[in-house]
Amino acid sequence: MSEPFVPPTVPRASDLAHSGDVLADTPLAREVADSLQRQQNVESAEPMPRPASTRVMIVANQKGGVGKTTTTVNIAAAMATHGLRVLVIDLDPQGNASTALNVEHSADTPGVYEVLVDGQKIDELVQPCPDVENLDVLPASIALAGAEIELVPMVARETRLRRALDEFLERNAQADRPYDYVFVDCPPSLGLLTVNALAAAREVMIPIQCEYYALEGLSQLIKTVDMVQDQLNPSLNLSTILLTMYDARTRLSAGVADEVRSYFSDRVLKTAIPRSVRISEAPSYQQTVITYDASSPGSLSYLEAAREIAEAATMKETESQS
Repeated sequence: MSEPFVPPTVPRASDLAHSGDVLADTPLAREVADSLQRQQNVESAEPMPRPASTRVMIVANQKGGVGKTTTTVNIAAAMATHGLRVLVIDLDPQGNASTALNVEHSADTPGVYEVLVDGQKIDELVQPCPDVENLDVLPASIALAGAEIELVPMVARETRLRRALDEFLERNAQADRPYDYVFVDCPPSLGLLTVNALAAAREVMIPIQCEYYALEGLSQLIKTVDMVQDQLNPSLNLSTILLTMYDARTRLSAGVADEVRSYFSDRVLKTAIPRSVRISEAPSYQQTVITYDASSPGSLSYLEAAREIAEAATMKETESQS
């Protein structure tokens, strides 16, 4: 009589990471171990902590294709699905963040252009994300492409977003409906739109792709951040670096990650976002990867990165009180 079938047990991340088997030290095994660890972290995690006050964070990098919009919408969705109240401001004329969050942003849809150029209140223009509770969006239409030129002759042109956003957040706080996070998705440039975002924000998050030219051009962005900090917004802080498009199977990704961590130190999140077909597919369905495929490595990575951001704020608040 044959032996009864015994189903194989799924290995734990720690088993794969510390196994003496030669295969455990291969890039593929490390990638599987990392994925399992992320799954375990998400499943065992507690609700994300709320900050003491609204954190306004812009996502910026003048280099295109590094994952700014993808990072903005997925971090925002990850936090909102865990009970935090989040606002996304789409400051890119392409409107990709508005697309990914499934909100209307056609040419005749009022949005951030009307705030910057016409002085309309944000309250009148914000739309709820239909797929994620607790997530609101200030959309961008193609009209925003002309805002750079139209802002030039205006008084206080660099601080128009800050004034409108501060008033909006104050009204929500007084109505006992405060936002926990505001994320601003910036265009791939250092023009007046990005300067408005820098003047309005308290923190800067820079996504850096794990590729050859990762750090090229970052010096100009950091100089711009320093300039805005000196002249417009003393409270601005480069707080977060997120590694994107990370491929654990290549030495290039590991080398770039090491270089970024050595340069930016503890501002780099421990979680790196992997290359993922699911992340790329989600916007074509007008979704974030969080709602498109919640169990995918990309979704789990963004959830873990969002938790890191949320917990880092709590730690800093605790340290400042002690």
